[in-house]
Amino acid sequence: MFERFTKDARAVVKGAVEHAEGEGADSVDDGHMLLALLDREASRASFALASLGATRRRESIETALAEARRRGGLSQADTQALAELGIDVSEIVSRVEEAHGVGALAGGRKARRPGLGWTGHRPFTREAKDALEKSLRIATARRDRHIGDEHILFALTVRPGPVGEVLADHGVTHESVERVLYGEGAA
Repeated sequence: MFERFTKDARAVVKGAVEHAEGEGADSVDDGHMLLALLDREASRASFALASLGATRRRESIETALAEARRRGGLSQADTQALAELGIDVSEIVSRVEEAHGVGALAGGRKARRPGLGWTGHRPFTREAKDALEKSLRIATARRDRHIGDEHILFALTVRPGPVGEVLADHGVTHESVERVLYGEGAA
């Protein structure tokens, strides 16, 4: 599949790995891919994100992603559904962090000995793999010969979960990206 990725799409994958490394995460998730997309310049996805105002709201997006990680990856919809059952996710997160430290539910972090970095292969989470597979399906459905960073962005907008929710909350939906990239009458 990666042989069909454009230079920009490959840069997103590489950037996602770098974001994971920078955080000390032991795996690359779809949130890392979103951050890598926000890093891009002069690509189709970067044009769409800038046109929709997402690049100006990067700090808000990063905060929302961090909050979702802090909740153990639960989306706001999941949190609301649990609240309807009488489960207060904020209270659970607070108690877990009180006992185990801030970010304990974020997962994907390995303990390190002082002075030693971790320089191993970082696998992609199921969500990240699904987003990459979805980008292939989107490119194929559009009859595009290559998978570009815009296809990765489209995939993140249509997948359920915190990343898609964060994008939608910041005005980046499948429909808005399609409108920016392909015009009003886009199929």
